Amino acid sequence: MILQINFKSGMPIYLQVVDQIKAAAASGALRPGEVLPSIRPLAEELRVNRNTVAKAYSELESLGVIETLPGRGCFLKGNHSALRKEVRRKLLIVEIDQAIVQAHHLQVPRQEFLELVNERMDVLEDKRHANVNHKED
Repeated sequence: MILQINFKSGMPIYLQVVDQIKAAAASGALRPGEVLPSIRPLAEELRVNRNTVAKAYSELESLGVIETLPGRGCFLKGNHSALRKEVRRKLLIVEIDQAIVQAHHLQVPRQEFLELVNERMDVLEDKRHANVNHKED
């Protein structure tokens, strides 16, 4: 799972973590029963305070997305019906709308914006393939 924090977005970091884990669960990138990274290593990887990751995990647990098993870690719950297709779509629409508004403010033409979206999707796909290949080694 690849989490990316935007320190300049103005959105609280813990909410960025929550949103990205919810999106990963909704898309199938995270499977039910799959263990999430431990708090300390994830905080170090993201270069954020451990309490920030703990707060994100606590929020995810209260939403019923994950469960914490003492001594074993945090796991994606099998029944995350709150992340049905409509919810995934709404999450994505919010993110797309923000990107479109930002592109408008930066006076980025439509075609250039769409090309940039495709380029970034290619980069993400390359990272996924690199991760899969790294895990197989």
